[in-house]
Amino acid sequence: MINTTPDLFQRLATEKRAILLYGMGNGADKIIAELCARGISVVGVFASDGFVRGQIFHGMRVMSFSEVKEKYAPTDCVILLAFGTARPEVLALICQVAEQFELLVPDMPVCGGPLFDSNFFKQHSKEINAARNLFADDLSKELFDRIIKFRLSGSLSDLLWAVSEESAWEILQKSHKTVRKIADFGAYTGDSAREAMQRFALDFLLAAEPDRRNFKKLSAWQETVTDCEVECHQVAVCDKVGEAAFDDTGNRNAGLCTGKSRVTVPTATPDSLLRARPVDYIKYDIEGAEQKALQGSVETIRRHHPILRVALYHRSADLFEIPLLLRTICPDYRFYLTRERSVPAWDIDLVAIPI
Repeated sequence: MINTTPDLFQRLATEKRAILLYGMGNGADKIIAELCARGISVVGVFASDGFVRGQIFHGMRVMSFSEVKEKYAPTDCVILLAFGTARPEVLALICQVAEQFELLVPDMPVCGGPLFDSNFFKQHSKEINAARNLFADDLSKELFDRIIKFRLSGSLSDLLWAVSEESAWEILQKSHKTVRKIADFGAYTGDSAREAMQRFALDFLLAAEPDRRNFKKLSAWQETVTDCEVECHQVAVCDKVGEAAFDDTGNRNAGLCTGKSRVTVPTATPDSLLRARPVDYIKYDIEGAEQKALQGSVETIRRHHPILRVALYHRSADLFEIPLLLRTICPDYRFYLTRERSVPAWDIDLVAIPI
């Protein structure tokens, strides 16, 4: 894998057209900070029609898309998407903007750290190639290549092409492994747990969620479950038992590694929560703490050989570091890569199935 074209931010450094942001919030903050560090200016920000309420963002009045079309010709500006979504109706709005203007999608790391730009790619090319070769099928390797191509280009078409033919659940079900006991780390309000219960005849589910508001909703759902033992823990999962600073946003982005610590929460390892009990499937989606949680799961993985589903998108290096780490923990597993349709390159999962 060799990249010879300029990455997104290298292109923007030579851009003569006006640069506009589509969207506000945390994603836009990250993009503006990166552009500022590179001496690149944003001249305006807008939202979809119907979402403008006279807001001011970074000193700029938020325009509607209709205003943008009145003020700029398609050749006068380039638009940077500054928010994430997997909702079909919102993706449709984004595609409508892209049909009329050049729209690029910066892939800012969810939990901070370096960008996946050309320099990062060159520095880690050996590890990237080594991780790619760990995947068991050509479809996973092709998806891996497409994700990297998007991260460098910022192209919306590259991103929409970087989607797997099969979902993580479909790959899991095709494995014909028995799934009766599962652990859900990063359980949020129980959405993935509910989906697992719809697909498998579960008799035990352990769920861990550190955020107090999310945990309250998770506990309320637990009370409604009658046909499966559900055990909930209000802890952050990592490689140590103790306490750690935590970002309690009350949404899916709450976590240990977001860079916005606000409170202290108890921490636990998967091994300490499971206490040698058997488990068939473990999901890790814990906002950048996946590697530490895997290191805290070694005893469970080696004793019980569960199927593993691990998020690979919170940090730039997750895409290659996590597969390489997992190979050292469980060499007798097959690795598959999946990604659902969303912007930017979120919802990337490694599915590891014991041979």
